[in-house]
Amino acid sequence: MMILRVQAAFAAYRAFVAGSFRNTAPFITPSGAYGLLLNIAGVESRYDDGQSVMTLTRADLPVAYVALGVLAEPQTCQVYQQLHNYPVTTKDKDAGLERAKGAKYNIQPVRREVLVGIDGYIGLKGNDALEEQIRDALGNGLAAPRPDGRPRYGVPFLGDNSYLIDRLDLLEPGRLIEPARWYCRLRDLPGEPTRVQAGTCRMTIWIDRSDSSRSVTALYAPDPIRKTEIPAAAWTRVSPSEEVADGYAQRSPS
Repeated sequence: MMILRVQAAFAAYRAFVAGSFRNTAPFITPSGAYGLLLNIAGVESRYDDGQSVMTLTRADLPVAYVALGVLAEPQTCQVYQQLHNYPVTTKDKDAGLERAKGAKYNIQPVRREVLVGIDGYIGLKGNDALEEQIRDALGNGLAAPRPDGRPRYGVPFLGDNSYLIDRLDLLEPGRLIEPARWYCRLRDLPGEPTRVQAGTCRMTIWIDRSDSSRSVTALYAPDPIRKTEIPAAAWTRVSPSEEVADGYAQRSPS
């Protein structure tokens, strides 16, 4: 098992939504944490089948268990942004094209939520090889080549490639960690938690890039009691297979 401490000024973990408001999960999601760990380890998750319009996800990615602990509650803020695109319908398709001199002319203002002040833990267990790759990357520097000798792609970020990490520390085995509120699957919390449990949210466990209705999510809530040990209910199995549900997750609505 390994525990990483992550600190950053900004982060965003948005669901698949359209419209003028784009919300974010209240903290790093299991799928986001898994993607970050793969990035650090130098494991390429993308796959191009040469046919799909989008980049797919490899089906042979490593299986692992992740846990998420909050040290300081991030603040949820909103920013306004202009989205520019070309109309995709035939109606009014060329309206404004000449006036825009070839630039994207369909401008829509939207609001996007952003997490401010990330400070917490990412726990990993169940995959010794992945842990070793992460230790090697953190020990030799993220600029070092990947295990297969090829250069690494990109840098670690938190949900949006504009939101970079300020601090990423690997805690030594046996080192006492600060008490954290660990996000647990809702039905595994002590007592009889309900959907109105404080902090309840839906988090993504696995994202299907080709069909968002096949993405896997589950209800989570932060444990009201801060703990130095990771509770069993905080571990989430992340895998490309159907087994990712682990009896608790459900497919997100289409």
